[in-house]
Amino acid sequence: MSHLGRMPGWQKWFVIFGILACSISGSLYLLGHEFELARPQLGAHFILTMHGLTAMLATLALGSVLPFHLKVGWKSKTKWMSGFGQLGSLAILLISGGLLYYGPETIREIVIQIHWMIGLLFLALFLIHVLGKLKVFTKLSKIG
Repeated sequence: MSHLGRMPGWQKWFVIFGILACSISGSLYLLGHEFELARPQLGAHFILTMHGLTAMLATLALGSVLPFHLKVGWKSKTKWMSGFGQLGSLAILLISGGLLYYGPETIREIVIQIHWMIGLLFLALFLIHVLGKLKVFTKLSKIG
């Protein structure tokens, strides 16, 4: 098995931590704010703040792998769907996150829905991409 394209341990954990922290905080806020589950706690501004800060961390983490990991992934022709799906999802999440903060109020509700739906899709693609080496996910990772 080739180690070409494999991230150093620190970088791998930085990416995993950044993505999971962002995804968990976003999911908690989604449950509290949109689905009104324990809204006073989960829909609190503190959770939204944590989501914004961890989104910045996740963006830094993913940016650290793009120059090399993306090129190697392209050449190896493996996990294209999950890899490029993540990249496209991330672009939509960054744009929609910016619109939620800076955009006009008239489009806010649709942007919120797009943001959380793409966020959940991104998390699924990330898990498929990362867990692809486990036997349970072998078939999914060959597809993605």
